[in-house]
Amino acid sequence: MDISSVVGIILGFVALLVGMTMKGVTPDALLNPAAILIIILGTIATIVIAFPGNELKRIPKLLKIIFTNNKLANDVELIKMFSSWADLARREGLLALESKTNEIDDPFLKNGLTLAIDGQNADYIRDVLTEEVEAMEERHHAGAHIFTQAGTYAPTLGVLGAVVGLIAALKDMTDIEKLGHAISAAFIATLLGIFTGYVLWHPFANKLKRKSAIEAKQKNMMIEGILSVLEGEAPRVIEQKLASFLTKDERAKIMNESEAGGLGKED
Repeated sequence: MDISSVVGIILGFVALLVGMTMKGVTPDALLNPAAILIIILGTIATIVIAFPGNELKRIPKLLKIIFTNNKLANDVELIKMFSSWADLARREGLLALESKTNEIDDPFLKNGLTLAIDGQNADYIRDVLTEEVEAMEERHHAGAHIFTQAGTYAPTLGVLGAVVGLIAALKDMTDIEKLGHAISAAFIATLLGIFTGYVLWHPFANKLKRKSAIEAKQKNMMIEGILSVLEGEAPRVIEQKLASFLTKDERAKIMNESEAGGLGKED
C-alpha cells in the first residue's frame, strides 16, 4: 500500500474537520444531502460526458495505482545486473545472455534484451523501446487527465450548489434566523467542491503523473543499459553511465562499490 496517499487523505480530512470546529462549525454541517449530490454526482456526470467509455473503465485500476506502490525493480540492482551482463557478453558473446531472458520478469526489459540477442541494431532497438515508453506515458497521461478534469469541475459545481442553495434560502426572508442557517448550508456545496477538487482529485492526478515519470525513467535506464551491453561497453563504463539516473546518495553508493571492485569487472 502507498502509505503517503492514505496519510495525505487523512490529514486533509483532519485539517478540514479541526478547522471547522475551531471556527465554531460542527462537522455534521457537512452532512448536506443536496450539496453532496450536486458535487459527487455532478462531478461523475461531467467526467462521463468528457471521456470515452474505454477510458472510464480504467478508473478502478487508476485508483489501485494511487493506493499501491509501484512494483518496480530496484535501480541499483538493475545497474548491477547490466554490469554483470556486460561482463558476460564481453567474455562469451551476446548469445550467452539468452539464458538470462528466462530470469527476467519485466516484459519491457525481456523484450529489449531479446531484440539485442536476435541481432537487431542499436537504432532499431532504441526506436522500438522508446516508442513503447512514449505510448505508456500517453496512456498514463490520459488516466491522470481524468482526475485533473474532475478537480477542475468540482469547485465550479460547488459554486453551482451554492447558487441553488441561495435561491432556496431567499425564497422566504421572513425568518431571519432560518435565513441565516439556509445561507450557511448553501455554502457547504462550495466547501465540498473545493475540498474534493484540491485535496482529492488534483493530488490524485499528480500522484499518477509522478508514478508514471518514475516508471518512464527506469525504462529509459533499461534502454541505455541494453544498448550499452549490445555495444560491448565495459561494465564500469555502464555503471558510470547508468548512475546518472540515480539519486545523489544512490550514485555515491554504487560508484563506491564499483571502485571497491564490488560490481562488474573490466577487462
